[in-house]
Amino acid sequence: MQKIFDTLIDSFILDKVGLAENFLSVGLAADLKANLLALFAAKQLHLAGTGNTTPDITDNTIRGDSIYWLDPSHNDPFENAFFTLMDTFVAYLNRTCYTGITGYEFHYTRYETGSFYKKHLDQFKDNDSRKYSMIMYLNTDWEKENGGELCIHHQNSLQYILPESGKIVFFKSSELLHEVLVATKTRLSITGWLKVG
Repeated sequence: MQKIFDTLIDSFILDKVGLAENFLSVGLAADLKANLLALFAAKQLHLAGTGNTTPDITDNTIRGDSIYWLDPSHNDPFENAFFTLMDTFVAYLNRTCYTGITGYEFHYTRYETGSFYKKHLDQFKDNDSRKYSMIMYLNTDWEKENGGELCIHHQNSLQYILPESGKIVFFKSSELLHEVLVATKTRLSITGWLKVG
């Protein structure tokens, strides 16, 4: 995994957006996708909100995804394998880049056909604990014509990233505006944040 970690970190240093293929192995991506689909079938996903109020404010004119938070208390073997991978990556990131990450949070994400998430930052105005955003895709056989790209707004350009299975995207939560474009089929991922404090 060190080679994949290095690819992710090196591309982040070069262009503020880290990208790597096969961060999730084929097997783990398939197992996590199966979990997400089973949770959806059991009606365990709920509409994602905006902001950090309680209860969540949902507005499908801003975002239309449904989510389910991963948690060690589920004691799910595939979620546990994911957490082990993240623990390994965080330890490597802290050791090589002195980032000081102390925790993380992740959720499954499902966008139905035609849904989207408008341009936004991943950091709350009153809470800066989220330092790095991470998105890992679970979509097999995704084609360019399916849309659903992550569009990242750099200062002078736009970057479009297809949501292909196993791929990871990594960037600072407070720096880059981004959006999820409309897709022509269901779009699945794990999304989350590396945190301090």
